[in-house]
Amino acid sequence: MSTSFFEFKKQASFFLKEKIKTARLALTDVTPAQLMVEEATNGNPWAPTTVTLRSISKAAFDLDDYSRIIEILHTRLVKFEKKNWRVSYNSLIVLEHLLTHGPESVAEEFQSDKDVINQLNGFQFIDENGYGFLFLSSKYY
Repeated sequence: MSTSFFEFKKQASFFLKEKIKTARLALTDVTPAQLMVEEATNGNPWAPTTVTLRSISKAAFDLDDYSRIIEILHTRLVKFEKKNWRVSYNSLIVLEHLLTHGPESVAEEFQSDKDVINQLNGFQFIDENGYGFLFLSSKYY
């Protein structure tokens, strides 16, 4: 019985999240690309999918979406918190994909974040089970 309740709770949560996304799209100035980047960098325990990364890099070629995507990534990287390290990690994954598959201007945009990105290099997280994770950023700069 608890399994069915857990499934119901999971489905209800997904349903509400989708309704909130739909409302944000209809009632605010948010774009689908912004929602995609927010979701890809929100601290999920899994990395963004290749389909999501491909969609984000494609959207980055649109001038309006480009500025919104860059703004979200800047904010996520600058506000690094050790307890929410996955936000920065997933942001680095999106940034790396944009550097290789997005507009050439992405590299210039993140020159100002070079120090923040370098600080993330070597960050180590060890969970309560003793499993570790180490950030090793590429040397784009």
